[in-house]
Amino acid sequence: MNQNISSRDDQQARHAAMNALDDQLLIDAEADSLPQPQPPVLGGPGARILLGASLVLIAFNLRPLFSSLSVLLPEVMRETGLSTTGASLLTTLPVVCLGLFAPLAPKLAQRFGAERTLLGALLLLALGTALRGVESVPLLFLATFSAGAAIAVGNVLLPGLVKRDFADRAAIMTGLYTMALCAGAASGAGLTLPIEHSLTGSWSGALAAWSLPAVIVLLVWTPQALGRKAHASHAGFRVVGLWRDRLAWQVTLFMGLQSALAYCVFGWLAPILRERGFDAAEAGAIVSISVMVQVITCLAVPSLAVRCKDQRGINVALLVAAVIALLGLLFAPTSTVLVWAVLQGIGQGGLIAVAMTVIVLRSPDPHVAAHLSGMAQGVGYVLAAIGPLLVGLIRSWTGSFDAAALLFIALGVGAAIMGIGAGRALHVGARTVSVEDR
Repeated sequence: MNQNISSRDDQQARHAAMNALDDQLLIDAEADSLPQPQPPVLGGPGARILLGASLVLIAFNLRPLFSSLSVLLPEVMRETGLSTTGASLLTTLPVVCLGLFAPLAPKLAQRFGAERTLLGALLLLALGTALRGVESVPLLFLATFSAGAAIAVGNVLLPGLVKRDFADRAAIMTGLYTMALCAGAASGAGLTLPIEHSLTGSWSGALAAWSLPAVIVLLVWTPQALGRKAHASHAGFRVVGLWRDRLAWQVTLFMGLQSALAYCVFGWLAPILRERGFDAAEAGAIVSISVMVQVITCLAVPSLAVRCKDQRGINVALLVAAVIALLGLLFAPTSTVLVWAVLQGIGQGGLIAVAMTVIVLRSPDPHVAAHLSGMAQGVGYVLAAIGPLLVGLIRSWTGSFDAAALLFIALGVGAAIMGIGAGRALHVGARTVSVEDR
């Protein structure tokens, strides 16, 4: 009898979690702010549509920086004299920025407002992306660093704005936000080569061209951001015990190690395919297909994960799929490359979604979720930067990408171990406490 009651309670809890999941997955970086930021007062349906479209377009601009360079990396190395080690550092730099600058975003939002902070990030992103058009290696690194810092801020603040301003449309906005991220990455991989050809072979012009969509959304977003009165807020709550919690570290390391696999794909899959005999356009198209497949699992996996008693099995299954697919892309006959690209997209897209899902499910309240998300991004992305860096170093040391298979397996095994821990149906041992108004 007691078992039946317990089972029924578990089912009800999972059902309630599923109903709230679409809203929760958009973690609010300003959850600790007092007073709480309020949604803008809109003039009508047209203004609401414009706001939603602006947020989706901003999301689109947060990924081309990574994938556009990948397809042109051989040309950049050849024409600038950049070594393989230098190319490794270049592909790693924006991922490091994601970890270094993510913790600053909530503090900037409390001081200047999320909309104006995001406006500044868009301006920096457009400027950094445009500076990649100057054929100078030092400027290329500086531009990449600047744009990476801007993306870090956008990664943290944008989901909270989507959640706050479209609380009544959380499901559809979560889907559009996810699709925009994947569409941005896929466009960078698939369209950069055609852009280069249209610019008579200018790799720098092709990279700088991705500043245009950023400039367009900047022009659209500026009046919306400046039209809101900025209200300074302060941290009304703090979370204690998180950084000493074993489960929180398992969630963080799971996020970091699966992200390392993802950024290996963003940074090096196109060069891997080109080394296997595909031309630049074909390699870019294959990467683009793989990234777009991620949309399906990004949208499907969270609901599936919540229905499970815990997430250990799904974490491991997705890692097995992603790693096997990477090995297939390295060694299987080239005639089967699309099969492996699709499987890799399924595995990697699912991993990104389930990593965000476990942050929510392991958190007892929104404040802990915001801090756990900051911990997972801050530490996780710095850890993730090791992946693309090592792939480039392996290519430099051995003369091929074959030995990268060992790295992919090691990252997969490490992520699986952490995923088993992070997937347990527990809450992190952290608690939220209020702080006095200073």
